[in-house]
Amino acid sequence: AHERQPSQKLPPSRVGILDQIGRETLAIFGESRALDFVGDMVLAGAQAIRRPRSVNWADVSRLVERAGADGLPIVLMLNFLVGLVTGFQAAIQLSQFGANIFVADLVGLSVTRELAPLMTAIIVAGRSGAAFSAELGTMRVDEEIDALRTLGLDPYHFLVFPRVIALVLVLPLLTILADVAAIAGGLLVALLRLDITFAAYLVETRDAVQAWDVFSGILKTVFFGANIALIACARGLATSGGAEGVGRSTTSAVVTSLFAIVVLDAIFTLVFNAFGG
Repeated sequence: AHERQPSQKLPPSRVGILDQIGRETLAIFGESRALDFVGDMVLAGAQAIRRPRSVNWADVSRLVERAGADGLPIVLMLNFLVGLVTGFQAAIQLSQFGANIFVADLVGLSVTRELAPLMTAIIVAGRSGAAFSAELGTMRVDEEIDALRTLGLDPYHFLVFPRVIALVLVLPLLTILADVAAIAGGLLVALLRLDITFAAYLVETRDAVQAWDVFSGILKTVFFGANIALIACARGLATSGGAEGVGRSTTSAVVTSLFAIVVLDAIFTLVFNAFGG
């Protein structure tokens, strides 16, 4: 009988080095794919500017309805509750100093600058971001993306760009309504707990909240919307592995979008404060 030869194994140090080289190589390829995606989106945007009629505006209107009108009730309800909770917590503290009226200032400034834009973006990321990633991921798994390329259609221009436009349009509009809902939540606390009149609350809010406070919050949501759409579409188009891969891409899209939203919000806050905003 032949003796079984022991399998040759690389020394642990060499295995570790090769493993590290492999991981770094994959990371580099991953970054190159991300850059390739950004480049394709820039080209799609340039083409849309040169030929606006080439954009699938019918798809844009459908996506605006899904992301905006269909998501409006949950956006209004959640932001109303955020304003209610913020006003209630402010009332507990300010009533100790006889400064009940300043609840309007705190609620108005906090929701227009930070809370309403942030909460609205989080809702849209959870609803529309997940939907975009799942849709494109399913199309990728079913080879519909390859079919579009075979027909001479650019997937970035035909699928991704309308979704970016839709969220860039929808998020600022939703945020304006979210501001109103959150301020209404604070107003309810003022009326029921602090005995502040409707007119007095609105006058104090008008004096405290300046146009820049509202505009700065809306400005952030333009970038939030582009961020959500780009990340969701990138994750969807990179899907592989069947139905399980679609689930992984959807989860990754939502988590990455939420993280990027918070990072962007922090950057905007630092920039606005640096310039006295």
